Amino acid sequence: MSNPINAEFDVVVVGGGPSGSTVSTLVAMQGHRVLLLEKEKFPRYQIGESLLPATIHGICKILGVSEELKNAGFPIKRGGSFRWGKNPEPWEFSFSLSSKFVDGASTAYQVERMKFDQILLDNARRKGVEVREEASVADVIEEDGRVVGVRYTDADGREHEVRSRYLVDASGNKSRIHGRIGGRRVYSEFFRNLALFGYFEGGKRMPAPNEGNILAVAFEAGWFWYIPLSPTLTSVGVVLLPEELERVQGDQEKALLALIDECPLIAEYLAGATRVTEGTYGEVRVRKDYSYVQEKFWRPGMVLSGDAACFIDPVFSQGVHLATYGGLLAARSLNTALAGDVPEQAAFEEFETRYRMEYARFHDFLVAFYDMHQDEDSYFWKAKKVTRNAASHVESFVELVGGGASHELALVDADSYVSARSAAFEELSEIVDRRARGEAENHELLKSALIRSVAKEGHRIQAQAVTGSNLDEQVPIRPGGLVPSTDGLHWSVPALQPDA
Repeated sequence: MSNPINAEFDVVVVGGGPSGSTVSTLVAMQGHRVLLLEKEKFPRYQIGESLLPATIHGICKILGVSEELKNAGFPIKRGGSFRWGKNPEPWEFSFSLSSKFVDGASTAYQVERMKFDQILLDNARRKGVEVREEASVADVIEEDGRVVGVRYTDADGREHEVRSRYLVDASGNKSRIHGRIGGRRVYSEFFRNLALFGYFEGGKRMPAPNEGNILAVAFEAGWFWYIPLSPTLTSVGVVLLPEELERVQGDQEKALLALIDECPLIAEYLAGATRVTEGTYGEVRVRKDYSYVQEKFWRPGMVLSGDAACFIDPVFSQGVHLATYGGLLAARSLNTALAGDVPEQAAFEEFETRYRMEYARFHDFLVAFYDMHQDEDSYFWKAKKVTRNAASHVESFVELVGGGASHELALVDADSYVSARSAAFEELSEIVDRRARGEAENHELLKSALIRSVAKEGHRIQAQAVTGSNLDEQVPIRPGGLVPSTDGLHWSVPALQPDA
């Protein structure tokens, strides 16, 4: 690794959301000089309020904010409830039925992101990160093919240059510099959804102990989320399918209320509620929830994390998980490269491989879930109709999505994808149908191959947070790969190698 001359910081992080706060804190905790540049002034509004146990009991515990989150009064999320699939009856799942959630860490929180993100950013400051808010990054600085810093403008309009050994872009889906990583952002040509959402006071709650759970309800035009943020405040949003996007044109509040009326269960829960019309939550907002993945996640001197790297439809509440998990992986690679323990390329290839694998797990789960929702008019079948070819349904889907550089099996090898995943899709669909009819228990749902796959890495993160070690992972995930160090904050060369 060639270091830039007169580097002021070991790492500069762009973006103060969960991914940026996570990576900056975990690098600063190793004694490195870290600068975080955030374009806004916190607290600031952000969407994405429903979290997963791996974030709360894994990464947040490693960060050292568990007590603050516990004392913040966030509603406890014990699982989720769904009106999804062929059967009209709602069904639910509980995190506690998985034996792998360690030491009772089987809950999460529904959070107001203004408060949650502020907790993480303030913790970064306490852990030694220099935080500069209202700092708008314009571009990166390059020398000899390597990123060596950034240019930014402060709140008074003054321009600055700051040099660093590494740069992390964690500035979200609207990042101005993600393209400097090289490659392109590959958008799904099919999962081009749009979210329309607002906030309501006085909405109905599910019976105890599930009053804090997220409720997801599929209907003809897409699906609704219903997230309790306090005993009275609820986040309500609809994710519209591509062919329904014109519904948002014109009066957004009128469109949201009309869509609520088309979804009986959500209409029932909001029957006695009123929409918040003032303050931070007073606006009906629209967001493009286009799923995408960057062709490259790193280059010499620069790393992407969070929504700057990838984004996928939020039906599983995985947004903050992927952001903080990406931050953890990036921190391991940065700490390892800064210490000179392994070559830079090996450290960051490990980051990218694992991050893409986690994204792909949720991608598979997403495909299966939407396919259940659409039944015979599935996403696969719609893709076949759109492409108008003679290929199989799944091959048509792959052709439509494209973007083989993402290394996802569904995007690069349709035949293997069909044989490897179709049985898992059918298994999940069958269990969900039986669960809705009262013929299956929650533990059967959690044993399905797709859900075990999604939960796998979360269990590892939680175990590391509780035990302080990664003794369960001594074999790398690929030939020549690395494994987490005992403290979980570096990569190590394993003693054992997988079979080639």
